[in-house]
Amino acid sequence: MTPPSALTPTISCINPPELGDPPGYSQIVEISAGRILFIAGQTAVDADSHIVGKNDFSAQAERVFHNLSVALRARGCTAANLVTLTVFLTDMNNLGRYREARNRFFASVKPPAAPAVTLVEVSKLYGPDFMIEIEAVAAA
Repeated sequence: MTPPSALTPTISCINPPELGDPPGYSQIVEISAGRILFIAGQTAVDADSHIVGKNDFSAQAERVFHNLSVALRARGCTAANLVTLTVFLTDMNNLGRYREARNRFFASVKPPAAPAVTLVEVSKLYGPDFMIEIEAVAAA
């Protein structure tokens, strides 16, 4: 495995006034980095591939962000390195609970992070009990 780079990426979050001020994300993220990380969709599973929070969206969202954090740390990164997220929910009624978990996750880093985000509702994910999945791109 290649060790994480010592270079610090430049990540600029931009919200042109004509596009408005979005809640909790950025319209544009510009990066200058030595490495780009593509993180596969993370679901609510533990290290033994057991589901965490069956029928409990909040527990699943917390676990998904935990798993995302583990993936980032494995490459010497934090939530501050994230440049984009693609979020899949099986029920848009969970949007508020997703935002609560997201806000806790991004509040954990300084400077605060607000990557570009696309969020969609899907009919199902790869397992019948999963309610949320998040894939990500980070710059380091």
